[in-house]
Amino acid sequence: MVLAPAQLDRATLQRKVVRTLVGSQILSGVGMACGIAVGALIAEDLSGTEALAGVGTTAQVLGTALLTIPVARATAARGRRVGLRWGLAVAFVGASLVLVAAVLRSFPLFVVGMFLFGGGTTANNQTRYAAADLADPARRGRDLSIVVWATTIGSVVGPNLVGPGKALAHRLGLPELAGTFVFSLVGFVAAWLVVDRLLRPDPLLTARALDAAHREEGRRAAAPDVVADPASGGVADVPNHDGSMRRGLAVVRSNPRALQAILVMALGHLVMVSVMVMTPIHMKHGHAELEVIGFVISVHILGMFALSPLVGAAVDRWGAPPVAMTGGVVLTVASLLASRSQAGWSGLLLVALFLLGVGWSCTLVSGSTLLTSVVTTDERPATQGLADVLMGLAGAGGGVAAGIVVGSLGYSALASGSAAVGVVILVVGAARVRRTAADVS
Repeated sequence: MVLAPAQLDRATLQRKVVRTLVGSQILSGVGMACGIAVGALIAEDLSGTEALAGVGTTAQVLGTALLTIPVARATAARGRRVGLRWGLAVAFVGASLVLVAAVLRSFPLFVVGMFLFGGGTTANNQTRYAAADLADPARRGRDLSIVVWATTIGSVVGPNLVGPGKALAHRLGLPELAGTFVFSLVGFVAAWLVVDRLLRPDPLLTARALDAAHREEGRRAAAPDVVADPASGGVADVPNHDGSMRRGLAVVRSNPRALQAILVMALGHLVMVSVMVMTPIHMKHGHAELEVIGFVISVHILGMFALSPLVGAAVDRWGAPPVAMTGGVVLTVASLLASRSQAGWSGLLLVALFLLGVGWSCTLVSGSTLLTSVVTTDERPATQGLADVLMGLAGAGGGVAAGIVVGSLGYSALASGSAAVGVVILVVGAARVRRTAADVS
């Protein structure tokens, strides 16, 4: 349902959209965090070897990236509500397959389930863009960042459900570790219902209608005596609802600022994942306890999400490029501190991982806000989908490369190389690019 532009109170509708998205993000975030917390343990149990413990997480990361493609197409054709529901539904199927795989003790089925489980992260990622569709340009960064912040709740609550998940598994006759995925199922269903029932009217479709009405008013003001004649053969503003990656690439090739935004997000994600994924190994080599490793990672997650509203406010006040540059500086400092940390536990490493999360937050929020601002509403699904695909692939590639680098050169070399990428982000954020796309209000 899309209301006529005259019926809309944009500010009121935007507040409702943000509240709805925060609710769905919390619920789906719990669903994702529950599964991620035990995914590696189930993989090790089903495969019988520690060497394959990371395969499930890798499949989930790849699923997040590749499932963005159909979600972007669905969003472009039918709106945010359809795209988000699609991602959550696929995640529900994935969690169900993981449960079945645990019962049947099938490792291949588990990998397929984790790939589909990545649809939940796809939906979570796309939710931040839905928060920006109707936002006032002066508040776009804050509205987007509030939805990103909501992920903090799910990230904290989810892992703490592992204990209750074990008790639930015993009651249901499931393998002990699989019980946590029951909470994932509940979270995805609840998030799906929130999006389906409350995300009305659809923010993207409404933004398109408002933009079309604005352009029509402009044409009438410029040529008040011209009357549109469908038989005249002239076609203006024919909507292009193609959400393919090919369309996204075409937009980015002609829009330097969109390319700048995507590079900031992808490179920031590359640095964050590369250092974060190998930090537990670095700490384990120094004989750190599992509880201490978990504490360091939880502080890192706190840095990723808890300060995002402040980052969004900074984007609105000073613009996306300065915040992107700040993100590059923070990621560089964090990586250099990590490179100088000793194996095992250290306060220096704790500070480094917290700053790593803050730097990532700066690149994500600034890049997402800039990308939304410099493309039209019809171009958003394709370009935003392309951005998330490239982010996901950068993260997956960074995770694989990180293991190789640490195995051959050590954790310090990995962190030092990541610091160099942070400098690249600083350069990209500072680059003066020719403006070829008008800001979309």
